[in-house]
Amino acid sequence: MRKLLSTSGLAALLSVALIVPASAQRDPAYQAARQAGLVGEQPDGYLGIVGTATPELQAIINNINIQRKRQYTQQAASGSTVEQMAFVTGCNLISRTVAGEKYRAPDGRWLTRGGDAPVRDPRCL
Repeated sequence: MRKLLSTSGLAALLSVALIVPASAQRDPAYQAARQAGLVGEQPDGYLGIVGTATPELQAIINNINIQRKRQYTQQAASGSTVEQMAFVTGCNLISRTVAGEKYRAPDGRWLTRGGDAPVRDPRCL
């Protein structure tokens, strides 16, 4: 298995993991969609829509995912790739979901977080 991040990349990732969710949580429409199980975290570090997307929901998710990619791209300059930053952040964001929230399992199924740890990609630390 190849190394996902250098030490400096890991430090940069920790700052991304704190920045991205905080900015997304400011949007009440996003919070409502998340609580309703309409959106969830994915292993690739981006949000996904569970079920059928409305144009309004798609616009919210697209906006957040654009912000995330911008952060991943900026942080990747410190020694890792955009995909590595996104993947590791996805691992962390799925880990931080709470009971009742949706997330995508490694096999592609949407799951609802219960009281146990979420099912994550085996490459997640």
